[in-house]
Amino acid sequence: MTPPAPTRHTVFFISDGTGITAETLGHSLLSQFEGIQPAQVRMPFIDSDAKAADCVAQINAAGTKDGNRPIVISTLVNPGAATVLRQANALILDFFGAFISPLEAELGIKSSHTIGRSHSLVNSSEYVARMDAINFTLAHDDGVSSAELDKSDVILVGVSRSGKTPTSLYLAIQFGIKAANYPLIPEDFERNKLPDGLSKHRHKLFGLTINPDRLAAIRQERRPDSTYASIENCRWEIDQAQKLMRREGIEWLESTTKSIEEIGATLLQSLKIDRRTC
Repeated sequence: MTPPAPTRHTVFFISDGTGITAETLGHSLLSQFEGIQPAQVRMPFIDSDAKAADCVAQINAAGTKDGNRPIVISTLVNPGAATVLRQANALILDFFGAFISPLEAELGIKSSHTIGRSHSLVNSSEYVARMDAINFTLAHDDGVSSAELDKSDVILVGVSRSGKTPTSLYLAIQFGIKAANYPLIPEDFERNKLPDGLSKHRHKLFGLTINPDRLAAIRQERRPDSTYASIENCRWEIDQAQKLMRREGIEWLESTTKSIEEIGATLLQSLKIDRRTC
């Protein structure tokens, strides 16, 4: 039996701030549904009735084009703009509208309805720490530098293209974690030991591994038809890397089907690293 064609819906993430919160919440909800084909539109800095009215026009136009009502994920704080937005012919999920009133009732105080308040909660010292973490992570990407590894919070190891760099950057940007990463290469397997300088930091090491077929596909995009990208070489490298990590007592995670967020959460929990930022 042929499965039904996916329905097309345009999903709007609307906020009077950056829209990142609305998009994150929306993605979490939409990930629970199969068979939809969402076209995603982020509309940040909607901080007036006029801008909200423009959103309504775009939402209605998308609904006419798709033949389905759009979905709107809103974190608008401004009551006037939120009222205008509700005029759109769409399913509107208003996160602040849903949660502010119950919180006001529970806390016994009124919300300030201040735009961008969530970002102002991060103080300057946390911001500086996060910038320091990003700079550290960039300077210690792919084994470029072994200097000041004692200042790292975590050191990721694994074969080339197993997800070390994006995971390191995610940890730095999202949590202010100083993350270095080192590739495990054939020379390490031949020497039967970790890259120089890592042994004394074993308690900070965390490994990433990946399915050989997926690794070969990724490497083919980088170096087509090379030994580096061949399925035989990918299988051998992964096997050798896992043996080395097992011998060295390094915990590792299979990254093939996991998002960066899942990898990061597992890593922080496993190594008991405190999150620096929210």
